[in-house]
Amino acid sequence: MSKLYLDQAKVARARQAASDVADSLQEFISERTTVAVERTVLRLYGLDGIDADYVPLPNVVVDHIKEGGELQRGAARFVINAVLQKGLTVQEVGEEVAAGTLDLLELPLLDEATIRNKAFELAQAGIEKIRANRQKRDHYVSTLGEGPRPYIYVIVATGNIYEDVVQAKAAARQGADIIAVIRSTGQSLIDYVPYGATTEGFGGTYATQENFRVMREALDEVGEEIGRYIRLCNYCSGLCMPEIAAMGALERLDVMLNDALYGILFRDINMQRTLVDQNFSRMINSFAGVIINTGEDNYLTTADAVEAAPSVLASQFINEQLALRSGLPEEQMGLGHAFEMSPDLEDGFLLELAQAQMAREIFPKAPLKYMPPTKHMTGNIFKGHVQDTLFNVVGAMTNQGIQLLGMMTEAIHTPLIHDRHIAIEAAKYVFSNMRTLGDEIEYKKDGKIVTRAHEVLENATEMLEDIREIGLLETISRGMFGDVKRTMTGGKGLQGVMMRTEDYFNPFETLLREELGLEAIAR
Repeated sequence: MSKLYLDQAKVARARQAASDVADSLQEFISERTTVAVERTVLRLYGLDGIDADYVPLPNVVVDHIKEGGELQRGAARFVINAVLQKGLTVQEVGEEVAAGTLDLLELPLLDEATIRNKAFELAQAGIEKIRANRQKRDHYVSTLGEGPRPYIYVIVATGNIYEDVVQAKAAARQGADIIAVIRSTGQSLIDYVPYGATTEGFGGTYATQENFRVMREALDEVGEEIGRYIRLCNYCSGLCMPEIAAMGALERLDVMLNDALYGILFRDINMQRTLVDQNFSRMINSFAGVIINTGEDNYLTTADAVEAAPSVLASQFINEQLALRSGLPEEQMGLGHAFEMSPDLEDGFLLELAQAQMAREIFPKAPLKYMPPTKHMTGNIFKGHVQDTLFNVVGAMTNQGIQLLGMMTEAIHTPLIHDRHIAIEAAKYVFSNMRTLGDEIEYKKDGKIVTRAHEVLENATEMLEDIREIGLLETISRGMFGDVKRTMTGGKGLQGVMMRTEDYFNPFETLLREELGLEAIAR
C-alpha cells in the first residue's frame, strides 16, 4: 500500500500517456540510423585503432561509406562484403581503408544472403564477448558480494587515468560501491571517441576503451582485496552515445549515464540524433546488464526545484517507457532525481522527502539514482556538510538505489581524497543508523508530505497528457523540460542522421532484439 496514498489510477494514467509518447517516437527512431550507430556496429565487430592522423578507424570507415552515399544501407553490408572478397578481418579492412588501398564501394556486392550470413556469424562473436562479461560480473557479485543499497557512488575526475586509479582504489577501501570516472569537459560534443590511455583531461578524464580497461582491472584488483565487488560507471551520452555503450559492454562497465533527453537539453545535441542513438545504446546496455542513470536532476539546476518537480516525474515516466522499448528491464533503470531545493525554503526537507518517496513508490523495481545538493552549495563547507547529511537521510528513509555522495567542498574544487573520505564516512553512518527507519514511518493523510506528492503527481499526469497531444519533440521545442528550448533541426550532429533504406540491416540490432525478446527484425 502506498504510504503517500497515491491515486493508482492517476499513476496508471501517467504511465499510459508516457507509453503512448514512447510508441509515437519508436516509428520515428526505427526509420533512421546515424553515423554513431554505424560506428558502433564496427566497434562491436572488433574494429579499433587510429589512422596516421589519429582519426579512429570506425570514423574513417563510416565516413568513407557515407561520402559514397551508401551509409543509409548500413555499414556492415560493405565491410562484411570486403571481408568475404578479400579474405581479411574487419580490423584489416579498416586499416586498408585508412591506408587508401581499399575502396569498399568499388567492390561489387556478393549476393545478399551470403553477406548477411557472414555478418551474423561474426556479430555473434561480439555478442558472446558481452555475454561473457555479464557472466563474469555475476560471478564476482555471487562470490565477493557487494555493499547494501543505496550503493555509495563517488566520482574521480583528475584528468589522468592512472591518478584516477589511485583515487578510485582509496575510495573503494573507504567504502564506495560505485566509482564514476567523470569525462573530460566537452567530450560529449566531439563526434569521435579518443583512443588509448589518456593523462590530460579537463575537469575529468577522457572516456576511451583503454581507460575503461585500466580502471576495470584496478577495481577488480581492489575488490578482490577488500572482498566486495566495485562497480564502474562512465558517461554513455553525447554524440558517441552508442559507441561508448559498446566499449563499456566490451570492458565490463556496470553503470552508464544514459538519458533520452539530457543531450538534447543540456548539450544542444540534435534531438533526432539523440533519440536514435539512445535507442541502440540502451539495447546494448540492457544485454550487458548495465544499470543506466538518467539525468532528470539536471532540470533542477536550470529551473526552480519546487516548480520543476512535475517535469522530473514526467521525464522519469518517459525514460522508463523508452527504456522498456529498448529491452531494458526496470531493475536496470537508475531513474534520476535530486535534492536541489533551496536550503532557505521552510519545510524544504519535507518537500524533498515527498519527491523521493513518490519516486520510490511509482518505480518500485528501479535502482533510483539520487543526486546531492549542488546548485545551492556556497563554499561554506560546514553548512554544505549538513546539506549533504540531510540528503543522505532522505536517501536512507526512502530506500534509494544509488546515492551519489555530495562533497562538503562542492563549489570550491574537485574533491580531494580526504573530502571523499569524509563524505563516505558520513554517509555510512547515516545509512547504518537509519537502515530501516523508512519501514517505521507512516505519513499523515492530510499532511504536507502527502499533499505535495499528490500535487506533483497530478501536475505530471496533466503534463504527460499534454505531451501526448502535441508530441515530445514539440514539447521540447516549447521549453517544457528544464526551461530549455530546442528544435528538430537545431543542435549538433544532425548531419549524422540518415533515413534507412528498405534493405538496411544492422546485424547487432537484430541479434540484440532476439536476445532481449523484442519484436524481431527479419534476417
